[in-house]
Amino acid sequence: MNFKMVQWTPNLDLAEFYAMAESKGFVNNASQKMLVDSLAKEQEWCVWILYYNNKAIGSVGAHSFPEMGLDAYRIAVRTCVFTDQLPMTTLRTRNQIVTHQHATSQFLIPACINWAPAGSKLYITSNESSVGTQRLVHRIFGPAMEATGQMKRVAEMNYRGTNQTVWQLYPDKFYEELAKYPSWN
Repeated sequence: MNFKMVQWTPNLDLAEFYAMAESKGFVNNASQKMLVDSLAKEQEWCVWILYYNNKAIGSVGAHSFPEMGLDAYRIAVRTCVFTDQLPMTTLRTRNQIVTHQHATSQFLIPACINWAPAGSKLYITSNESSVGTQRLVHRIFGPAMEATGQMKRVAEMNYRGTNQTVWQLYPDKFYEELAKYPSWN
């Protein structure tokens, strides 16, 4: 399979990606203003685009997260993948989550982990919103990852105007589990 992660720059032509995100209801990924500019206000930030066969099919971001202390980063921000553009069926079942057989674990989360300074604390937020896949992260992904020791629910907070659950991701345990299962690269 021909996947690649590309760090966002203003030179990327993402018109087709933004249009597809909008058509699928991924509001937070449907424009540069929502995907990039909203994160660019953070002290440290980065956005990546996932390509499959040279077509943009996903995105993810990360940024500093001072609300959780020094050396804290919020990762897996603005996560989206157009799964209908992949050559395999990747339903978001609990089994696919814990065996990392989906693009988020294969590419998006590792990009965020590798970007953050070594030893920093990494967090993923979720909520009950029907926007994008937040409800899936909140009800299925987070609890499944917690059950395997890769994440832990550590706080509830009002963040960016929304009540959020904060999960801490443990990179060493994540990579240990990821290594147990087939890699897509």
